[in-house]
Amino acid sequence: MSPDLIPHQKSLSPSYLVFCDVDETLIRCKSGPEFLRHYFEFRHGAEGARRTEELLADLYARLARGLPRDEANREYHRAWRRCPVDEVEDRARHWYRERSRAADFYITATVDALRRHRAEGGAVALVSGSFPPLLPLVAEEVGAQYVLGARLERCGRVLTGELLGLPAIGDGKRVLARELLARHPHIDPADCYAYGDHPSDLPMLHMVGHATLVTPDGTHAPVKPAALT
Repeated sequence: MSPDLIPHQKSLSPSYLVFCDVDETLIRCKSGPEFLRHYFEFRHGAEGARRTEELLADLYARLARGLPRDEANREYHRAWRRCPVDEVEDRARHWYRERSRAADFYITATVDALRRHRAEGGAVALVSGSFPPLLPLVAEEVGAQYVLGARLERCGRVLTGELLGLPAIGDGKRVLARELLARHPHIDPADCYAYGDHPSDLPMLHMVGHATLVTPDGTHAPVKPAALT
């Protein structure tokens, strides 16, 4: 099995696949940066909060100057170097438990769409470059059967800050979706669905026959069909 294809739940053979981005598509926040702020303030207090804001400001400035999004994703994860795995995973559960209590944490239209697909026999795959320990928590809530993305490299019980596998960013999402489709040869991509919120999601959205763009106010807009890739 590819290290980038992480089955979240056991599933029967699905009728079709549904690929769904997470941040600002399924939930209303950028979960990776938010959790970074939460964790480093928890661990280092005001100094941790200050350092986090400096790191994120620098990363956003470099993105604005042309740093590729996939490299920015790797840079983000390098901030976790030397952090203890058990503590990080415990705080991830704590952050999610508290943050998801907000009435508007989930985007209702997307949650409803995923619920409808599951009722029809579709299998949901979350495809996200967000911080990996957060994603199974979201997957559990929405009944997603797969989490697609890179994993965190570990040295014993400590994070190295490096990723194993392809970040689920831009064309990486298309590659990961294609790998999952290859594991279901009976499924035609034209019968599949995908949801995203950003132009960088288009490589994944253009892989399927039914693609939806989630707008900033949480509504859904169909993506103009493209030749399947």
